[in-house]
Amino acid sequence: MNDAPEEISPTVPSAGPPVAPADGWSGDDTEPPPGNAYEVIRSPNFRRYLVGNFIGVLGMQMQTFTLGYEIYERTNSKLALGFVGLAQVVPVIALALVAGHVADHFSRKHVLMVCVFCLALVSAALVLISLRQAPVALIYVCLSLNGVARAFLQPAKGSLLPLIVPRSQFAHAVTWHTGGFHLAAVLGPAIGGWVVAGTTRPAFVYLLDLLASLFFLAMLARISVPTKEAASGALSLRTLAAGIEFLWRTRILLAAISLDMFAVLLGGAVALLPVYAKDILQVGPEGLSWMRAAPAIGALVTAFLIAHLPPMRKAGSLLLWSVIGFGIATVVFGLSRSYGLSLAMLFLTGALDNISVVIRHTLLQLSTPNEMRGRVAAVNGLFISSSNELGAFESGLVAELTTPTISVVSGGLGTIVVVAVIAWLVPELRRYGRLGS
Repeated sequence: MNDAPEEISPTVPSAGPPVAPADGWSGDDTEPPPGNAYEVIRSPNFRRYLVGNFIGVLGMQMQTFTLGYEIYERTNSKLALGFVGLAQVVPVIALALVAGHVADHFSRKHVLMVCVFCLALVSAALVLISLRQAPVALIYVCLSLNGVARAFLQPAKGSLLPLIVPRSQFAHAVTWHTGGFHLAAVLGPAIGGWVVAGTTRPAFVYLLDLLASLFFLAMLARISVPTKEAASGALSLRTLAAGIEFLWRTRILLAAISLDMFAVLLGGAVALLPVYAKDILQVGPEGLSWMRAAPAIGALVTAFLIAHLPPMRKAGSLLLWSVIGFGIATVVFGLSRSYGLSLAMLFLTGALDNISVVIRHTLLQLSTPNEMRGRVAAVNGLFISSSNELGAFESGLVAELTTPTISVVSGGLGTIVVVAVIAWLVPELRRYGRLGS
């Protein structure tokens, strides 16, 4: 978004819903002069975080792609591939509330650094396992440990950004952050594939991920984070559930998160891309690679456009329409028998999903008190992780019981119905005004 930051008001602007802004922003107190979306990149803290996180995610994407390749090569089992996601998501779900409590009661920077260091250790273990052709079961142990680290990493990372970015530039920071993620999502699998093809050794990819984690760790060490007041209260069921309670009371945030969760849960066309590539569109592995890349490319292009467009002045309605568009694009993809049209629809799903992510994440951080951000981010991460895995399972199950087309089309239509219900139940979301105020 290319906007001149307005003076921060202690209340939400009249065009928006009655949502109280977060107290204690605790970000950089020096507001940048009026300018465009590139102002936030002038901050050394944000630059280090942005570059470090991009390299870290790039390594993770390379490793994720290569793990699937190696496990399938060694087991020739589709079920073995299914356990890759399960081994990582179970710890995330089990530890989410505890991880949120930790992020709110300890230094988020230090928690994040410990998690990234643990990820580096896991990559080092994978190097040894791959080189020695150790039992595949040990890979799943590493994946479970990776899931434990991710459980604590997600809320710490999700609540760190407001501590190093001025409030008036936060929406821009989210845009650059999501753009970097999607660029890494495009490049990571491609680089991982090139390295494996050129060396025939998956261990080299794990080594690159190890180096990427160490680079992110070095960048984090150079970030200065203002001292924040730790949340009060010892570990208890009440403090663990505080994030859920806050979201339940804050209807607009609950609605925004629910939209994303159900869109992923019902509109999980990505899980069936191999079926469409092989059996329906008949485009083979190369076509599948472009189909997988299309949503990330769409999201990346949209992130660039958002950074240069005027500010979102009707963010609530735009969020609803973007999810409706996601559902429509999913339906068209499900019915399409043209490879070009299918790519275009996948591109649109990524583009529209990016709009939703930017709005949702900005709302989440701006409306949540600083001492609660870790626990709220943990609940948000729990929603995302569970919907991703359950969405893939739901798509596969419906496709098995009916057809892939029915699975994808019904999911897209279900997404549209969910938007209509939430828009009716939470009218303040429709009325939400300028994003970033």
